[in-house]
Amino acid sequence: MQGQLGLEGIPAELVRITPARLNTWAACPRRYRMAYVDRPTPPRAGPHVEATVGAAVHNALKAVSELPATQRTSEKAVSELRRCWKHDGFRDRTQSVRHRDRAAGWLSEYVAGRDGDLSPLAVERWVSAPAGSIIAEGRVDRVDQRGEEIVVVDYKTGRHVPETDDARTSRALALYAIAARRTFRKPCRRVELHHVPSSTVASWEHTEDSLAEHLADAGQTAGRIGRATEAHAAGEDRDVWFPPRTGGHCSRCDFPAHCPEGTQAAPDLAPWAKVERDDAT
Repeated sequence: MQGQLGLEGIPAELVRITPARLNTWAACPRRYRMAYVDRPTPPRAGPHVEATVGAAVHNALKAVSELPATQRTSEKAVSELRRCWKHDGFRDRTQSVRHRDRAAGWLSEYVAGRDGDLSPLAVERWVSAPAGSIIAEGRVDRVDQRGEEIVVVDYKTGRHVPETDDARTSRALALYAIAARRTFRKPCRRVELHHVPSSTVASWEHTEDSLAEHLADAGQTAGRIGRATEAHAAGEDRDVWFPPRTGGHCSRCDFPAHCPEGTQAAPDLAPWAKVERDDAT
């Protein structure tokens, strides 16, 4: 693995890259610039409900995973969710409580269905590894020890129920697997997307070749980001190197006040807009 992924003969200069940065660039280079290059960072829009819910569920799962085995129960998970819940982004407290209770139902069923599977090797762990032309790094939701190998687990709380192809094509999961095997010095090929609302798991078993393909793709993207950042520092036209990439995702941008193209492409939805449909059910 190390030879194939470039862990031997590491060059002096490597680009540190996280899946979050790669995903932001893929969605919109202009958004990447405002989030990671511009200093000071432009003021961000307020939090959206999806982020509030996702953070609370992740924090509750982390807390319950760290408890003694006898306390890793659905009831404790729900208690942790209520403790760390925030009302940020909701229309009002009534709406917030409604969705907190809905999330509590997800969490209760998920934890009950994962009986005996909440004793991870690590939770919310930063992993990092020099590989190829980059240093692949990031914070993994969960790393499980299963037999002689470790497994990367990523929690999902959105509407989309992940399928096998989502796990297979996820560059983030592949980079986490590469970094985790270096960090823990254990084999890691399996990656999993755990969709908490449906208590389902989408998984993929990588090969050395498939990991290498993801790594090569990440290295190429990191190279483009590096060239754009250098050009920006040299005073070249930032809109040439960091152009806007507009679409429906613009309604969820952190910087709508600083992107007229994005504002024109998609409406600036209220932070709770995506959950209004749930309120009617």
